[in-house]
Amino acid sequence: MNSGQSPQTSHNRRIAIVPAFNEEATVGQIVRALRGARPDFDVLVVDDGSIDDTSSAARMAGARVVRLPFNLGIGGAVQTGFTYAYEGGYEEMVQVDGDGQHEPKEIQKLLSAMEADPGIDVVCGSRFATDTGYVAPVSRRTGIHIFAFLLSLLVRQRVSDPTSGFRLYNRHAMKLFASDYPHDYPEVEAILMLHHHRLRMAEVSVEMYQRGGGRSSIGSGKSAYYMIKVLLALLVGLVRKRPKNNLSDAEE
Repeated sequence: MNSGQSPQTSHNRRIAIVPAFNEEATVGQIVRALRGARPDFDVLVVDDGSIDDTSSAARMAGARVVRLPFNLGIGGAVQTGFTYAYEGGYEEMVQVDGDGQHEPKEIQKLLSAMEADPGIDVVCGSRFATDTGYVAPVSRRTGIHIFAFLLSLLVRQRVSDPTSGFRLYNRHAMKLFASDYPHDYPEVEAILMLHHHRLRMAEVSVEMYQRGGGRSSIGSGKSAYYMIKVLLALLVGLVRKRPKNNLSDAEE
């Protein structure tokens, strides 16, 4: 990890990773909600070079904090979390956004899905698997449905919410993404990576909220750019060579 901080030992087998960039307004509330709803999870906030008091707010709420020296973007922040979780020996890792969209109580749905089928490596919380009442801006919703259609064809299973950042990972997935994870807008390409490495993903319907603070990295003016860049990333992801990754571990 570039942060220079090593994972701390813990009795917990599970960890929640919260990537955050200028989320001072919401991160403390998120950490407290996570600790209250899931005391069986350690909580790590990856401060992605924030210029506000994100780190202080997270620490005051009881989280561990890795502060990156400059902004790497969501992919770099989440990969830092994967590295921390894998090297720390955690068996399961949940990714929770730092903007207040994800409900910690919904983590149980992700856990139940993985427990029901031990062959699943990643469980993705979906806003669109059923009608949860979540309303996204038209431009973003259009992009999500296009990505969902393409990915469903490519991986040969239904994908309803490819941009969701609310995901649960086992150690196989942690190891993969600690060594190789997409940057910029990683969620869509990460699903393609799972398929390429023959890891299994499932979706469960969850409730999500609109952003509670901060600013989305995909503003209305960036929607077209975002769609084009992700589509290109998918095309490149189909053909690019990937690092060899031995997903077997002695401890697993």
